[in-house]
Amino acid sequence: MSYKIARLNEIEEITDGRCPFRPVRLHFGISSFGVNVWTGRAAGDRIINEHDEAGEQEELYLVLSGRAAFELDGERREVRAGTLVFVEPGVKRTAFAEEAGTSIMALGGMAGKAYVASGFEVWAPVTPLYQAGQYAEAADRGREVVEAHPDYPEPLYNLACCESLAGRSADAIGHLRQAFERSGERSGDVREWAKTDTDFDPIRDKPEFKELVGG
Repeated sequence: MSYKIARLNEIEEITDGRCPFRPVRLHFGISSFGVNVWTGRAAGDRIINEHDEAGEQEELYLVLSGRAAFELDGERREVRAGTLVFVEPGVKRTAFAEEAGTSIMALGGMAGKAYVASGFEVWAPVTPLYQAGQYAEAADRGREVVEAHPDYPEPLYNLACCESLAGRSADAIGHLRQAFERSGERSGDVREWAKTDTDFDPIRDKPEFKELVGG
């Protein structure tokens, strides 16, 4: 089929323990740009987690319903449904619901570069285990995620982190290598992250790790 149609509420919400979102890109199998929808249940809920897109990704936000308050490099802007907000890379941004049920669609991509879907959506349910320090359980669950979605780089990287912290050195190095391979043009950036990521401290002195990250 050359087209797909879905109402927003037909896309099942997932969460990483923060604001729930609907994985629009994953639902449709979109591979050329990122797009998802976040919804704040109550007034004051953080809808867009604070970040700055240091990786040069441009983002466009569309308020679908309700009212939202964006904070852009410390400047607060309140906007209503139907408003578009474009944010360049490097700008620290976050957004809060000004009323219950506020939804924001976020679309992103890098100028001049082919889009590579990271697969953060499929890893989201594993995040609470990692944050709780249950690294072995997170690694076991993460392996299932990777087996179901083998082409995404971010789940592979995160799985390697959990395996490193769980004492599974060989598995961690193997999955980190696969993460680099799946990252395309961003493989250099991912390799730099790994060099300083404290999750890899348990394996940092291993020759295989040093050779893999180049330092």
